[in-house]
Amino acid sequence: MLQAIVWFFQNIGMAFYNFGYAITHPSLWLDWSDKQAIMRVVYYGGSVELFFVIFTGFLVLTAIGLWRNAFMWGCVRVLEGFANTVGRFFAWAGLLMVLQQILIVFVQRIFARPDIAIGFGIPVQMDISWWAEELKLYNAMIVCLCCTYTFVQGSHVRVDLFYSAISYRAKRIVDMVGSLIFMMPAAVLTWMYGWYFMWRHLIVPNPSASDTLERLLMKARALRWNIETIGFSPNGFNAYFLFKVLLITFAGMVFLHAIAFFFRSYLEWKEGPESEGKFLDKDSLGEGEEAFEGTH
Repeated sequence: MLQAIVWFFQNIGMAFYNFGYAITHPSLWLDWSDKQAIMRVVYYGGSVELFFVIFTGFLVLTAIGLWRNAFMWGCVRVLEGFANTVGRFFAWAGLLMVLQQILIVFVQRIFARPDIAIGFGIPVQMDISWWAEELKLYNAMIVCLCCTYTFVQGSHVRVDLFYSAISYRAKRIVDMVGSLIFMMPAAVLTWMYGWYFMWRHLIVPNPSASDTLERLLMKARALRWNIETIGFSPNGFNAYFLFKVLLITFAGMVFLHAIAFFFRSYLEWKEGPESEGKFLDKDSLGEGEEAFEGTH
């Protein structure tokens, strides 16, 4: 037990050094012409060192926010603004998905064409099956990149067993505990599995979560890009590696919003009911539509 406590605080202390070293030596991990730099990114992207850098950053932000609540509110506004901006932009993928499906039906059923060409000058010309399978990418973008936006807007599904019956401050405590023991750990686990899952479809030799940095640097000698381009059908969509990228993006955004949700819940608990929804940028259907908002 004592060793675990010492290990924990040692890693928190080393987080400052590791962060500073990474910032002052960017060529070690940003120069991707060097194969070892790629392997360092692969290792540290799913490492204990990165976890403690982020965890220590969260502790520092929390400490400053407890001292200056205005700073914590600023963090909430920035993180929720980021979620809203990304979500509002990629929500348009739903419209694009519908329009593309209509185009596929017209081209295939009415004009009896086996392919679709889109563009000016040098068009993008792909088989109908490619465009049909590519629709799944739009759906994945909406799910992964609009998740935190949906959370900010209060449109997520809530399984309410006792939450509605408890007091205002008790709800804020439940929200704080939930963000710490459910949202953050789930995001970390998703990131850990998704990180190596993504890289195994981008490079060879395949990296493993159990590989040490030294072993990965040795593998760098044989490293080459091997981006997944195999579709489910001969002429189908061939960029399935993008789904792996979306998975880790989703995990990162959920973790960031867990921080925002924890900060908001704490501040609303401290400041009382009058602060509920403070600085919350929620979408509106327009004047006269208030009765329909929140019912979806």
